Amino acid sequence: MAVAVAAVAAAGSADKHSRHSVLREVILEHSLVAGLLRVLWQRQIFDAEILRSEFDAGGYDLVVSRNATTRHVQLKATVAGGKRNDIDVNLNLAGKPGGCVVWMFVTDDLLFDHFLWFGDEPGRPLPPVVDGKVVKHTKGDGDGNKAERPNLREVKRSAFKRLETIEDLLDALLREEAH
Repeated sequence: MAVAVAAVAAAGSADKHSRHSVLREVILEHSLVAGLLRVLWQRQIFDAEILRSEFDAGGYDLVVSRNATTRHVQLKATVAGGKRNDIDVNLNLAGKPGGCVVWMFVTDDLLFDHFLWFGDEPGRPLPPVVDGKVVKHTKGDGDGNKAERPNLREVKRSAFKRLETIEDLLDALLREEAH
């Protein structure tokens, strides 16, 4: 009986993450911004800016800036322990200053477990993604054909660097600007 209850609870947990994905995305974005600002505060840095995009046609969700460093950040999220091995990266991000991807791994309660980082030094463009597999729509047309999404590429988990804490993430984003 306990195994059945655990299985139902796990299924319900996964279901709430997919059923309420927009709410989850908003919570995680606000939590990330608050966490980054908290670390900046603790480091006595009060002149950084974090701007939110209303929609991600440019390939990014946030802009993080301090002094000469600007980062255009695409956010992704997965429940810790999830088996997803790649994510979709928008090619428009490559044309933005300091483009990077932050893949957040979160607990069932939406606490940060760790992060994966895909980016380069400040001022450098996003590492190449054009060689990645072109992403297809998840739903097919009337005949079941799934159209390609030419501006999105799959990037494998192995291309990312693991960061344990939000402090590590801030350091990757701003490097010398964050100290």
